[in-house]
Amino acid sequence: MTRNREASRALYDRALSVMPGGVNSSVRATQPYPTFVRKGDGAHVIDHDGNRYIDYVMGYGPLLLGHDMPESISAAVQRAASEGPMYGAPTEVEVDLAEFVARHVPSVEMVRFVNSGTEATVSAVRLARGFTGRNKIVVMQGGYHGAQESTLVEGDAEHPRPSTSGIPQSFAEHTLPVPFNDEERVREVFERHGEDVAAVLVEPVLGNTGIVMPEDGYHETLRGLCDDYGSLLVFDEVITGFRVGGLQCAQGKFGVTPDLTTFGKIVGGGFPVGAIGGRADIVEHFSPSGDVFQSGTFSGHPVTMAAGLATLEFCAENDVYDHVNALGEQLREGLTDIVADYAPEYTVVGTDSMFKVVFSRATTDPQSEPCSAGCRQDPECARYGECPKTGADVANAENQRWDRLFRPFMEGEGVLLPANQFESQFVSYAHTEADVEETLSAYEAFFE
Repeated sequence: MTRNREASRALYDRALSVMPGGVNSSVRATQPYPTFVRKGDGAHVIDHDGNRYIDYVMGYGPLLLGHDMPESISAAVQRAASEGPMYGAPTEVEVDLAEFVARHVPSVEMVRFVNSGTEATVSAVRLARGFTGRNKIVVMQGGYHGAQESTLVEGDAEHPRPSTSGIPQSFAEHTLPVPFNDEERVREVFERHGEDVAAVLVEPVLGNTGIVMPEDGYHETLRGLCDDYGSLLVFDEVITGFRVGGLQCAQGKFGVTPDLTTFGKIVGGGFPVGAIGGRADIVEHFSPSGDVFQSGTFSGHPVTMAAGLATLEFCAENDVYDHVNALGEQLREGLTDIVADYAPEYTVVGTDSMFKVVFSRATTDPQSEPCSAGCRQDPECARYGECPKTGADVANAENQRWDRLFRPFMEGEGVLLPANQFESQFVSYAHTEADVEETLSAYEAFFE
C-alpha cells in the first residue's frame, strides 16, 4: 500500500544539511529515507504525515511497556522532573534502583549507573583490566558492545583489526574476536593468550546480529575457561537485560552467572541509561573506593532512575513478561508457518519478546518442531546444520532483499521494523493479539 510520506522526505532533506547522513544514529538511515516519527501511541507510532504503524522497533529495545507510560511510571517521572532537572549529588531513588537490580539479578551485588550501554561496556572493560592487571579482551565476531574502541574490532584472534576508521591498530591488538558458539576456537585462544585475558565480553544472545541463540553448553564453557585462567566473564545484557528471562535477565534463564553484567535500555524505563553490576569485590575497584577511574555528570540522573525503578516495579507487580513472551511466541510460530510455505530457506529466530526472520540461504528442510517458535540451536531440528550460529552466518543472508524490498514493503503495510536485518524486533506490553495477526498478514502478503 502506498503511503504519503512527503513530510518525512522534507524533514530528511533538511536534516541532511545539518546532521551527517541526516541522522544522529547510523542505524536510523533507512532507504530511501527514514520515517520521521511525530509521536507514539501504545504499540504504535504516528509519523509526520499522519501514517500509523505497528511499532516493533520500540526504541531499539528500551520500551518494554510500549509508548504510553502506565500512570505509576508517569507520576514518578513527573515528580522527579518537577523537583529539579538534576543535582550532581546522590539521591535516594538511585539507591532504590540499585537495590532492586541487586535483589533480582543473580550476578549483581553492587551497581554503578552510567548514561548509555556504550558507556557501561567501556567502563566494564576498563574495570576488568584494572581488576585483573591484564590487557586482552575476548569478544564474539558479530557481537556488539557499543561504539567503543575496544570492541569495534573485526577479523580473528590472530589478525584483529579496527572495524571502523578512527581507531589505531594498536588498540585492536588487545581484542581477540572469536566465532560465537565455537567452543573449540575459544579454547584455542585461551591456550595461546589466556594468561593475558582480562575478560570475555559476550551477549548471552547475539542481539544485533539477527538474534543468535547460544548452543547448549556454550556459556558454561566460557564460564569454565574464565575460572580456569583467572579471567572475568562479562555478560552484555544491554539488550537482554530485564527482557529475556524476566527480572533475572538472560543469565537467570540460562543458569550461568557472570562476574560482571552491563545493562542499558529497559533499566532506565526509556530514558538514557547504562549500568555495570557484579561481584562487590570487583565493582568496588571503581573510584572512589578503588583504583579504576569512572565518573559522569549525568550518571544516576534522578528522572532516569525514577523511570527505571517504576518500570521494573510495574513489571514485578503485573503480568508483563507473560504477556509479551506469549505474543512473541505467537509471532514466531506464525512466521515459522509462513516461511515454511513460501520461503523455506529462511530462518525464524528469537526468544521471549524478541523476534526476527533472517533471510538465510539454507538448502536443508525448514525448521521443525524443536524450533517451531524460533531457532533454539537444537540438534533435533531439521534446520540445525544450516541455522545461523554466528554473526557471519547472518551477514551472509540476503541483506539487500531485506533492506530494499522487505522493510519498505512492511512499512507500506503499516508495520515499522528496524533499519536492517541485523537488529532485533521487539514486542511490548502494549501489543495485542490483533496486532500480531495484522503483522502476520503483512508478512504473508510480502512472500505471496
